Order: sequence, then C-alpha cells, then structure tokens
Amino acid sequence: MQRRLEKEWELSIGPDTVRLFILKAKALSAAVNEDYADGAEHEVELDSEAHDNHHHDGLVEERSEDLTEEELRELINDLNVDEAAELVALAWVGRGDYDASEWADALTAARERANKRTAKYLLGMPLLADWLEEGLEAIGA
Repeated sequence: MQRRLEKEWELSIGPDTVRLFILKAKALSAAVNEDYADGAEHEVELDSEAHDNHHHDGLVEERSEDLTEEELRELINDLNVDEAAELVALAWVGRGDYDASEWADALTAARERANKRTAKYLLGMPLLADWLEEGLEAIGA
C-alpha cells in the first residue's frame, strides 16, 4: 500500500493556473499532431483552372496554432520567479527526474536554473501537459 506524502510545500502558483497551462499545452500538442496523425503528406491535385484559385487553408490553421503557443508563452513569461520555478519543478517531478518526496530539491534546482528562457525550455518539452499533470498528481495538488 502506498502512503500519501505529507504536504511539505506551499505552491505560489495555483493548481488551477497549472491546469490552464496543461489545457493550453494539450491544445498546442493536438494542433501539431492532428495534421500529421497518419505520418504521410497529403497529395494535392491541381488542374489548370484550380491553380489560379488555389489558396492554402493551412495558413489559417498555422496561425491559430501560433496563437496558442504565443498565449502559453506569454502566460509563462508573466509568472514571477517563484511561480516559474514551481512550474519547472512540477514538470521535472512529472517526468520522473525527481520524486515528490524530493520536491524541495527539484524547486531549488529549478530556481538555480531560472532565466528569461523558461517558456522556451518548457515549450520544448514534448510531453509538457502530461508531465505537469503527473507532477500535480504526485504532490497531491
């Protein structure tokens, strides 16, 4: 039987805020994966008449995907130093770099690593949404 860890921390960043980041990260991931689900490029057939009227719907999709990433980037950039460090530490716990019992160590390491590129670092994590969810669950938030 697993015993639930005693809560040894207070989060500056609210769990609901983290859940918002999770939703945004999932939306961003879905937008990227939706077009490439089958792993093959789609053939486009053009006849001589279609060439003049052809437009690329993908640009609209690409723009909305950029907005989602931009929104998430801005949300992360708007965090204070403690909140940003906690978000990184949650991702690390969720990824398995640290156990929930090592929360203080994860947070210390995240604070030491803190810089202005936190959003870029987090958005570069392929499973960010999953790791944040698992991190929240691991610490009982």
